Amino acid sequence: MHLAYPAVLAALLFCTGLYGVLARRNAILVLMSVELMLNAVNLNLVAFDVWLRDAVHSGQALTLFTIAIAAAEIGIGLAIVLAVYRNRGSSDVDRLRDTAETDEAEELPDGPDDPDDAEATEDQATAPAGKAKKAEATA
Repeated sequence: MHLAYPAVLAALLFCTGLYGVLARRNAILVLMSVELMLNAVNLNLVAFDVWLRDAVHSGQALTLFTIAIAAAEIGIGLAIVLAVYRNRGSSDVDRLRDTAETDEAEELPDGPDDPDDAEATEDQATAPAGKAKKAEATA
């Protein structure tokens, strides 16, 4: 077997997965693209294992570990995506990043001019807003 055929196929799979990670906005499609990249790596591991005629078959053993790690990654990733979708109503990656940046900017309200009463008033002003944001995040 020529090594060039699986290597070219793995390179095409990896490039397709890389494009999917960089160009997609949906978190589920990004996870699918990462899986495509991992499958390209698995194809290379098995192809080089066969080409080198390794007696221990270390490439195939490493592929099994990669498949197990990929399964755990996709399970945790989907759980995170579902939790974000329930909280935000969208799995758009760009929208999630914009939401995180605007929340940080809204946390600190302007305090009063008197520096002695600034800490007490600031704590009172931010307490209800902070509780409301925590309630929105957990709902």
